[in-house]
Amino acid sequence: MARVKLLQPEDCPDQTALLDRIRKGRRGNVINVYKTLLHSPDIASVWLDLVNVVRWKVDLEGRLREVVIVRIGYLNRCPYVVNQHVPELTAPEGLSNEECAALADWRPSPFFSARERAALAYADAVTREIDVPEAVFAELRKHFNERQIVELTVLIGTYNMHTRVGQALQIDPEPHHP
Repeated sequence: MARVKLLQPEDCPDQTALLDRIRKGRRGNVINVYKTLLHSPDIASVWLDLVNVVRWKVDLEGRLREVVIVRIGYLNRCPYVVNQHVPELTAPEGLSNEECAALADWRPSPFFSARERAALAYADAVTREIDVPEAVFAELRKHFNERQIVELTVLIGTYNMHTRVGQALQIDPEPHHP
């Protein structure tokens, strides 16, 4: 159960413009992370903008983005992020449930390309160690240009923030609708 009240849209009558932006940016829904962040509308607004940019306006393919996001969810033991993405957001990007499950321990898995493995190793290093080993970064450079490296790094940082906020506030995962 969430540690702070999940505000419902009707609890925020002075935030209709923000709520409209959230619904537009989240396929018509005000999901639990925004119901939490509505306690601070400016943060909710910036969060929405950041998440939408790193997910939709970067020079990284959708499958790769979802691979990295789900991996960070597993690394940080954040069911909110994993449940929010699997299968709703991963399936359209070509990831099966089996591939998503394999992201909990991706190294022995046969599912991921060399490019994805370089991104996963980088995500692991950024998340776990902060200081990225030269060998990990050298492998990343083989597969990504500088713009993509910056965007991938910000995606990783954003979802590390997302998972840490979700875990600290124990934000409830969204129910899955068939």
